[in-house]
Amino acid sequence: MDIITMVIAIIAVFAGALITFILSKLGLNKKGLKMIQEAQVEAEMIKKDKILQAKEKFLQLKSEHEKLINEKNSRISVAENKLKQRELTISQRIEELSRKTKEVDVVKDNLTSQMELVDKRSEELDKMHKQQVDQLVAISGLSVEDAKGQLIESLKAEARTEAMSYINEIMDEAKMTANKEAKRVVIQTIQRVASEYAVENSVTVFHIDNDDIKGRIIGREGRNIRALEAATGIEIIVDDTPEAIILSGFDPVRREIARLALHQLVTDGRIHPARIEEVVAKTQKMVEEEIVETGKRTAIDLGIHGLHPELIRLIGKMKYRSSYGQNLLQHSREVANLAAIMASELGLNPKLAKRAGLLHDIGKVPDDEPELPHAILGMKLAEKYKEKPDICNAIGAHHDEVEMNTLIAPIIQVCDAISGARPGARREVVESYIKRLKDLEELALSYPGVLKTYAIQAGRELRVIVGSEKVTDMDAETLSYEISKKIQDEMTYPGQIKITVIRETRAINYAK
Repeated sequence: MDIITMVIAIIAVFAGALITFILSKLGLNKKGLKMIQEAQVEAEMIKKDKILQAKEKFLQLKSEHEKLINEKNSRISVAENKLKQRELTISQRIEELSRKTKEVDVVKDNLTSQMELVDKRSEELDKMHKQQVDQLVAISGLSVEDAKGQLIESLKAEARTEAMSYINEIMDEAKMTANKEAKRVVIQTIQRVASEYAVENSVTVFHIDNDDIKGRIIGREGRNIRALEAATGIEIIVDDTPEAIILSGFDPVRREIARLALHQLVTDGRIHPARIEEVVAKTQKMVEEEIVETGKRTAIDLGIHGLHPELIRLIGKMKYRSSYGQNLLQHSREVANLAAIMASELGLNPKLAKRAGLLHDIGKVPDDEPELPHAILGMKLAEKYKEKPDICNAIGAHHDEVEMNTLIAPIIQVCDAISGARPGARREVVESYIKRLKDLEELALSYPGVLKTYAIQAGRELRVIVGSEKVTDMDAETLSYEISKKIQDEMTYPGQIKITVIRETRAINYAK
């Protein structure tokens, strides 16, 4: 910085001298010299200002340079401290590693000495064992293999005896517990479901306000009643019964269509063949819609979702089907509720059981009705409409047509029997009911050794009394099985029939 100042001063002196020389050569007057002096003074002031600015700039650059150097020095010192700390840590770890290495060497030496000691003792034990085995062989006269065989056989016999005893105890306890638990579950399930009694039949009574309407229904030369019967497939009986017309037919859907169509015709007053065909067609469509709506409402009431629309339609069709007087839809709802309760009691899935219970008789209401048992047909329908395998198996197995593969299947079978066998659930014509009971008794009487037979519990149980001198206990079991098989093969009956063979010995004496 001092060199720069000196250079500027020298340049200023030379400039002033040069200007003075030039002016003297040019011969300027005093006024000019004065101007030159003033210029020199101004130049001197400018020179001083520039020198001051240069010094300030120099000081500023110097302070920035010193600040930068200080920052670098601080960073260097921090890095040096970190390096020293790392060196200290590494040296400590090296010391610790060397110490552990020494400890490992000591432990290794100890283990080596212990292993040598163990090997030595093992050799001594082997020698002693061999000596003892030789002594035992010499004393018993048996080889080692023979002794092992005898020991194994004795242990097997002892284990088999204990196992059989344990199994028998478990079986006895399980039977007692299972019977008690099964009775509890069935009784609780039945108590929690209340259903109506069977009142269905094969005729429908259509009430009218007065008997004059009968003539209009019959029509001229019977053309109206013939058209109505042809359109509905139902026999219409117009007799002397006051204010009533009887609709007779085996198909409840057709009877319902005939009843609704007749009601609309009587209300409208226009009764002629063309009108009859039109009203029957509209009524048939309305009943189909009612069937679908009934199926949807049933599924919603039971909390069952995701059913195929065709299955929903078949469920609604159950409303117009009955079995031994028991309404099929009511029976299916009852089985669904029973199955859900029983599945909950047994710790199974109640929704799955309820779904299978509702669909178990779906094979009774198909449109084409092929020559298949309704359980098999229902299983095929469920498989066709993508139901789960557990539900399909429960549907097909509820009458033992297929083998049960799931725990839901026996629940559906039991609940179906409960719903069909409860008092008032089903009814038969008296003549066919009495004939079935007589056939049961006569079938059992046809076997040798049978003395008496009694059909009791409304035909749900058959008691067979045999002579003790002609039939042994083993024969009694065989007879019970043969009678049950023959009943299954030759008779048609609702629910199931229990066959009880009674064999007793009586000793009779008279005191005179």
